[in-house]
Amino acid sequence: MQAIDILEKLVSFRSVVGTPNDAIVDWVRSYLEAHGAIVHVLPGPEGDRVNLFATLGPRDTAGYVLSGHMDVVPATEPGWTSDPFRLRKEANRLYGRGTTDMKGFLAAALATVPKFAELTLARPIHLAFSYDEEAGCRGVPHMLARLPDLCAPPLGAVIGEPSGMQAILAHKGKAAAKVTVEGRAGHSSRPDLGLNAIHGMATVLTKAVAAATALTAGPFDATFEPPYSSLQVGRLNGGRAVNIIPDLCEAELEARAIAGVDPRRLLTPVREAAEALTADGYGVTWEELSSYPALSLPRTAPLAVLLRELTGREPLAAVSYGTEAGLFQRAGIDAIICGPGEIGRAHKPDEYICMEELSACETLLERLGRQCLA
Repeated sequence: MQAIDILEKLVSFRSVVGTPNDAIVDWVRSYLEAHGAIVHVLPGPEGDRVNLFATLGPRDTAGYVLSGHMDVVPATEPGWTSDPFRLRKEANRLYGRGTTDMKGFLAAALATVPKFAELTLARPIHLAFSYDEEAGCRGVPHMLARLPDLCAPPLGAVIGEPSGMQAILAHKGKAAAKVTVEGRAGHSSRPDLGLNAIHGMATVLTKAVAAATALTAGPFDATFEPPYSSLQVGRLNGGRAVNIIPDLCEAELEARAIAGVDPRRLLTPVREAAEALTADGYGVTWEELSSYPALSLPRTAPLAVLLRELTGREPLAAVSYGTEAGLFQRAGIDAIICGPGEIGRAHKPDEYICMEELSACETLLERLGRQCLA
């Protein structure tokens, strides 16, 4: 199958984040096994979602991982001019949900599998396809925990997020959380008999704003824009009517951390402010939504040098979006971002990838395969 045919099939699977993904996994598994790959389907704790890890070549030798996620964001935005889950070709563009983020990379990798299978690989090529990346990289940690049983420690992982086929060395880490403050409802004319959850949350929000302001003072890493860690409240919900004392208020917040800073720790002052509300009679719940570490690969790392040679371009120092690469690095595997498409097309109506971008990705992966020859 050609990459465009595979992409058409992948797009047809409504593998929306947070939903069962057995259909797309079954198809990918059958395709890979037909080309001689050793495939492992790795269920996650949710019970209805799985990761997939496959190997071509010797498993007991260090090789390279081609990594991507199978899930996509929902396609409910207005503005789509065709069915998001049916690939549409127009000139050199291929439209559909996930074409750029990131089923285009998956299609290019799968299209290259028959060529890998024909080679006498001295080093293996692994394919690591994860679930629920769009929910904060929730699936891949379970796969990484299994890798010691599935293969020798890899030499490196190429994370195929859309980068214009330019290698990327770094991104910030992220942690997100939801805080819920419970008060006591009542008529607004008798505030003495109720407990206003929004007023309680105001204390938490004030602490979040103060923490965000403090981060602008450093530490700094000029690799990133902005060159410091950040924190923001991105969602707030509470109250039912102006004359009812609100008994519930929810806020979602996130922190993005430069390399060397734990993003979860950046949220600690806000969590402490929330939990302190219990002394005033509020109920408080803190739920971690997602967390992944920053990526920071030195330019002199063998994987960075290899991608420079394979792409013929200098790697980009850093990007603002996050990926699963930091989790691979934390697991002891050098990781780098390099994939087809542009991140600016992702999560939008009429998401697309260009045919020449798919071809460029296939060419890169073929070159990587030749690096693994006996």
